[in-house]
Amino acid sequence: MIRLDGVTKSYMTLSGRKFVFRDLSLDIPEGVNVGLIGRNGAGKSTLMRLLSAVDLPDSGKIITRGRISWPVGLRGGMQKNLTARDNVKFVCRILGVRRSRMQEKIRYVEEFADIGEWFDQPVSTYSSGMVARVAFGTSMAFDFDYYLIDEVMAVGDATFRRKSRQVFNERLKKSKVILVSHNMDLIRNMCDAVVYLDGGRATVYNDVHKGIAAYKKAGGEP
Repeated sequence: MIRLDGVTKSYMTLSGRKFVFRDLSLDIPEGVNVGLIGRNGAGKSTLMRLLSAVDLPDSGKIITRGRISWPVGLRGGMQKNLTARDNVKFVCRILGVRRSRMQEKIRYVEEFADIGEWFDQPVSTYSSGMVARVAFGTSMAFDFDYYLIDEVMAVGDATFRRKSRQVFNERLKKSKVILVSHNMDLIRNMCDAVVYLDGGRATVYNDVHKGIAAYKKAGGEP
């Protein structure tokens, strides 16, 4: 269960405070894969950060049951001055993983990312593709009830994309996904319901096709 109760979120900009959500209440469908759709600037990535507690609301509550991943495609959570190895250690400590299990997680990410000696260099020296490999590998190293995915499957070469899809499909056998994408074919294929964000409001559609139709009618991408 994931519920937003009267959530307000804003950011200070050069032209003043910008509100993304005002008093937003929302029950995200439980036990199904959910697509999060809306035009650019509708608040999709903001909502993902709020759900994962990477960011906090100005007011209101977010009530969750189950373990929720960080947004897999949003790579800002990685500490750029640390190496990939130290980033994985940091995540392990946050999640209470110690000793031999920590070493198992590090080996998994190192093998999955397959970036060679760069694994022990600062993340600030990585290409965007290398960062994506480490970020995705780190996410897949841990078991969550919900994976938050933000357009992550398009990174890397064909071999890496195939490997990522295989691992992710294994995770989805026992977990659910909340997926942000502008690719409506991907939403149709992966999701059982959609949440459509528009103008700070959220509408839940238990019929994916009706949700996509509403999005297109309002001028969303084809």
